[in-house]
This record gives sequence, structure tokens and C-alpha cells, in this order.
Amino acid sequence: MKTKTLSWRYRLLPLLSGVLLSIPWLIPHCGYLVLFALVPLLVAEYKATESGAKGFMWRHYACFVLWNALTTFWVCNATLAGGIFAILANALQMSLIFGVFRLARRKIGGALPYVLLAALWIAWERRYLVSGQISWPWLVLGNAFARSTRLVQWYSITGTLGGSLWVWCANLGIFALWRLSSGGGWRKLTAAAKGAAVSALVLLFAGLPLCSFIMYSSYKESTEGSVEVVIGQPNLDPYKKFTSMSQREQNAILLRLYDSELASGCAPDLLLAPETFCSDVILNDVEQSPTVRRFRQYLADKPNTSLLFGAATNEIFHTRSAPGLLSYPWNDGWRVSRNSALMLTAEGAPEIFHKSKLVVGTELTPYPEIFVPFDNFLGKLLGTGPLMARDVGHDGITLMHLSDGTPLGCAICYESVYGEYCTGYVKEGARFLAVITNDSWWGNTPGYKQHLSYSSLRAIELRRDIARCGNSGISCFINGRGDVLGAGPWWEEAVLRGRVNLNSATTFFVRHGDVTGRVCVLAALLLCALLLVRILLPKK
Repeated sequence: MKTKTLSWRYRLLPLLSGVLLSIPWLIPHCGYLVLFALVPLLVAEYKATESGAKGFMWRHYACFVLWNALTTFWVCNATLAGGIFAILANALQMSLIFGVFRLARRKIGGALPYVLLAALWIAWERRYLVSGQISWPWLVLGNAFARSTRLVQWYSITGTLGGSLWVWCANLGIFALWRLSSGGGWRKLTAAAKGAAVSALVLLFAGLPLCSFIMYSSYKESTEGSVEVVIGQPNLDPYKKFTSMSQREQNAILLRLYDSELASGCAPDLLLAPETFCSDVILNDVEQSPTVRRFRQYLADKPNTSLLFGAATNEIFHTRSAPGLLSYPWNDGWRVSRNSALMLTAEGAPEIFHKSKLVVGTELTPYPEIFVPFDNFLGKLLGTGPLMARDVGHDGITLMHLSDGTPLGCAICYESVYGEYCTGYVKEGARFLAVITNDSWWGNTPGYKQHLSYSSLRAIELRRDIARCGNSGISCFINGRGDVLGAGPWWEEAVLRGRVNLNSATTFFVRHGDVTGRVCVLAALLLCALLLVRILLPKK
């Protein structure tokens, strides 16, 4: 007879999964742990179902809350309410997927519910990465290897969701082996079946890493030339930046850093500055910005040097009615705010790119046609005042060009988390990438380290060198294998000089996109349809 209780050992297993899932995001070179981190949760779920224990949904929700809290608690440094909401809401979505799996276990049975679990999870991750207006892909399972990049050089073929599929296959393989061994099924298998099972696990746990190591050791840097980049890390406290120091003083700090490096060498091809470095750029007349004018003066005796920097920009509309939902009163008209990157040379019109992958809550109002009027009704209780519009034309991709015409892609902060989005730079012709960011909002927490590591995954997927500039760190160079080179300090002024290789070749992932995610979406839809049929037309 089935009991209604679950042994204390099995009640603790979901929390063990929560801890194991978190470690790769917190400790370098621990990505391998995620290949069996979900097994305790799967075992506990199996035992709970078999025993008829009640309330297991709270246990798997606790697992996902713990994972989210341990890895992304630092969001609370920037926004306490937003951080708590992100932890609880993201964990809830994970728990709902697990709940669908448990329903499928009751309605379908066999191995198909486990296939549904993996496919539905990856389909949900793909929605985060591609189409969701509420998008928080930080804990995509494939990101667990961001600090263990020698294991996943094959991301140049599959992208990050290939890593998510690897995680699910490994965990489900171990779980299946446990089921067979604990239930006596292993002894009933034929020798051929045992050999196939063992071979599959060896391929998952040794074959893929071996292939990756071979790809890593055999990868050859591009010989298509290189460009020299000087990165300025001004280390401006974001909480004091707009109140305790004038923009003129901030410009002087950055240019002093450049001068200290250029005094010992010739002018580089590119000077790089961080995200939202200034806020005095009006898009209607960029040349009237004091920062733009000062940078033009600085570049006057450096005709072959370009300067790429981030700016919180505004576009002014002199109209009686608002030009859009995300526009705000400005003197006798309206303003629309954007997070932008500007490329300047000694002469010629500036190139401007607007960030399109915005952070929900602090930069973006999801579904603005619903939430903006609602927030206006509440007297802006939700705080949508500083939110930004986004440029989504041409998938949000606009290339920058050095003074000699070399094209590059510039990912602004959060955009560097989106792998398939970043393929757009390469498809448009970018020969290397720049990432500009301001991770200082989070303080000395795992957040800025995690963000840096995702740029390594982009380098592998695209096989492009990256020059990364953070306001307070970590600024660095990353090669096409994902190796971080010449990293600067955290929370200090710094200036770095290095060369990035140019490359025009394209990877399978760039040419074909996220095949893994698309296949999993199709599989999830088919299996959900089967589950719906079983619910509506139960077996007689």
C-alpha cells in the first residue's frame, strides 16, 4: 500500500539539486557538476510519485528558488524589489515546467514525460533568448559552462542550447541507470542493451569533452590581420556618477587614462569606453554634445583612430502629443530615451547604435500597451519613468566601422547574453566584436564575473575576438577560443592595450542559428499536444 510520507533523505534531495546547480555559476571550472545536478531532484520526484506523497510541488519550487537566489541575489543590489521578483518569478516558471512533466507522468507514463521535460525546458529557454519581452536568460543551463569553456568548444556548432541539451541528456541518462539498478531492471537487460547504455554515458561524459579539447587545441587564430585597441576603464561609481561629478570631469578622467597609455606608444586603431559613459547626447543634434565636441578635439591629431563609447541618449520631439508610450515630457515637447553606442573619428558623421535587448524593469517595460497605462493610472508607482525605447529595426543590428572601414559589432551590456542575436553582427560582416558594459550597479558580487564569462561563450559561438570594456571591470580581451586575455582589475581605474584578430569566416551556428532550440520547440509542441489529448480523451 502506498504511504503518504516521503523519507527525510528524499525531502532534502531537491535542495541538493539547487546547490549543485548553483556551483558552476559561483566557482570557476565547475561546469561538469551540472551534468548530474538534476539527478537528486529527479530521484526525489520519482520517490514522491511512487509513494503518493503530497506537496512535492513546493519542494521542486524550493529547489529552483534556491538555485536562482544563490546565483542571482546580486540583482537586489540594483533593485531590491526587482531582484526578489526575478528570483521568485523565474523559479516559478521553472517549477511550472516541472509541473507539466509531473502531469505527463500521470497521463502518459513511460519515458516520454522525461523527453517532454527536456524539450519543454529548452523551448522555454529559447523563448527567453529569442522572443520573450519578459526575458531573463541568465540561468540557461548551457551557461553553466561559461567558466569551463574548454568543455564546450562545440558551441560553435550548436550554440548555448546545445549545452542545455547535453545537461538534460546526461542527467536523464544517470537517472535512467539509477532506475534500472534500483529496480532490478539492469539484470534483465541483454548484453547488447547494457553495452549500448554504457556507451551512451561514456559518449556524454567523455566523448563530448574529448571532442571539445581537440577543437580547442587545434583551433587556429585568424590570419586576416588585427587591430590595436586601447580600453579605458574610468571606474565611476554609478550611484554617484550623475550627482557628484560633472561630465567634463568624467571626460577628463577617461582621456587621462588614454594619454597615460598613448605616451608609451603610438595611437591605436580603436579607443574603447564603457556603456552609458555620458548623458549629454541629444540625437537630434549629436554634434552639440559637449562630450562629442571634446572627443572630436582629442581625435584631431589621431586621424587613424576611432573612439567607441556608450551614452544615455535622448531624442526630442516638438509635438503636442506624445510620439509613443515610452516618451516623457521635455520642456515644450517630449523625449524618448535610449541606451546607445557612438563611434567617432576625427572627421565624418558619428555612427550610432541603439541597444535593443533591454533589461526588464530598469530599462524596458514589457508589453507597454498594457503596463504603461496601468502604471500611469497608479501614478507611476511601478517607476516606468527612466525606461527606454528600443531600436528593433534590422533585428537591432547596426555595425560600426573603424576609420579604415573595418566593420565591428558592438554589444551593449545585456545584449552579450543573447547568442543567436549576436550572430546578426557576424552575418552583417563584423570581423570582431566589442562589448561595452557597466556592471558596477551590482557591487563586488558574482554578477559581473558571470556577465564576463558569457562573452567567452559568444566568442566561441561566433569565433570572433572580443574587446570588452567595463566601467569598473572586468575589462579584457577574449580570443576566438573563449580565453580571457589581459584582464584588468575590478573597481579600479585601468587602461589596457591589446590586439584583436580579424576574421571573416562563419561558424555553423552563425550560418544556421539555433537548430537545437528549434528542434526542441517542435518536440515540445508535439508532446504537449499528446498530453492534451490524453487529458481530454483519457484511456477507458
